Amino acid sequence: MAQLTDPDARVRVLVTDDENLMRAGLRLMIDGARGIEVVGEAADGAEAVTLTRELDPDVVLMDVRMPRMNGLDATRALADEGARARVVVLTAFDTDDYLLDALRGGAVSFLLKDSPPEAVVEAVLDAARGGARFSPSVLARLVRLAAGRAAGAASAPTDDIGLGGGSVGESAPGAPSAKPSPAPAPSGVTEREWEVAQLIAQGLTNAEIAQQLYLSMPTIKTHTSRLFDKLGVTNRVQLAIRVLELSET
Repeated sequence: MAQLTDPDARVRVLVTDDENLMRAGLRLMIDGARGIEVVGEAADGAEAVTLTRELDPDVVLMDVRMPRMNGLDATRALADEGARARVVVLTAFDTDDYLLDALRGGAVSFLLKDSPPEAVVEAVLDAARGGARFSPSVLARLVRLAAGRAAGAASAPTDDIGLGGGSVGESAPGAPSAKPSPAPAPSGVTEREWEVAQLIAQGLTNAEIAQQLYLSMPTIKTHTSRLFDKLGVTNRVQLAIRVLELSET
């Protein structure tokens, strides 16, 4: 998935939702805001995949529960096709399965439909330029879920898991840090890169990791970029999930 490099470029968006009123509301909310242009609307995941091929948007706003093809399957289909568009999931259903499936499938952001208009606009702009953004409860949920898994609480309930809002790379205010169990570095990943990866999974920012490891910020960014390539992920949240999965094996 490519990202915009020109800060003045228009951000072309495909809105996907099975409800006509929701699509119309989203168009009114974001079209023309800070350089955003809505170039199309899709009523289900299958139509979203087709229109993405035809319109080549920068960002797809994707609902989850839709007829014919749901948003999670559509997100995976776009990733499998190597689509340039970056997917921002926008849903009313805040569940662990939807969150993790969306991120594993290639979505870069996950927002709830009760998010304020400015949060949706920011998520679209962040996605187009390579960032990720989550609703406050979603960000806290992901950190707690990571912490529970890392502690080996496989049998613990997962319906009460919540990350403080904002873009990825920001620690969630008041959220507990995930503590992955020590595990050897996977094949192709250096010990130092793996150390950085585990700290990212704990929710630390680049500045905090640099301070803890006595390394420079550019060095941390280099390690992070290499981890993205080696572990096949596109953002810090996907990286954290991958670290936790590898720590459990």
